[in-house]
Amino acid sequence: MLLKPLFLRTLAIASLGASLAFAPLGHAHAADSTHVKIEPAQPSDTAGKVEVLEFFAYTCPHCATMQPMVEKWSQTLPENVVVKPVPVAFNAGMADLQKLYYSLEALDRLDLHGKVFQAIHRERKRIMNFKAMADWVQEQGVDRGQFEAAFQSFGVNNKVARANELANIYKIEGTPSLAVGGKYVTSPSMTGTYEGAITEAQKLLDQILAGN
Repeated sequence: MLLKPLFLRTLAIASLGASLAFAPLGHAHAADSTHVKIEPAQPSDTAGKVEVLEFFAYTCPHCATMQPMVEKWSQTLPENVVVKPVPVAFNAGMADLQKLYYSLEALDRLDLHGKVFQAIHRERKRIMNFKAMADWVQEQGVDRGQFEAAFQSFGVNNKVARANELANIYKIEGTPSLAVGGKYVTSPSMTGTYEGAITEAQKLLDQILAGN
């Protein structure tokens, strides 16, 4: 079983290849708490749906492990619930990685989302800047010109700005973290395991869906 200390710092690789560690979530909560409550509760950006926000960073090894678990869990949720990945940048060197996610989304190529984690963490590819990303997506069969246009688009920049706003609102200081229904945040650093965080998120979601 993975122990809590494993999650207390999240590894992030800056664009020049340096390593940077990040502290756990900054919410005030009891040492044995498995979630924190957000006050005031935040509205959903998706009309008519309860949102679960999956805060992640492509450079985070824990996110790479947890992402397929969250994806599998998302497939079990009712139609009025949506899981939305939210890329986080803890420093300027990570901003292009946020744009990479939203560019893939704009091009309807989120089938490559998991492959980005694999490329960085298993294949050790240094796709940390725009040129390297454009080279990589082209290798995956994406039209380079379309990717470059999406990457530099107003829409992608707006989504990055919203992602940064959400990270600030929810006080996200470590990844992966799950924000449930605008009311709660949980994470492996609180529950002790990846599976525990998803189980806790499900419990919180059940409460919200029940009107509690």
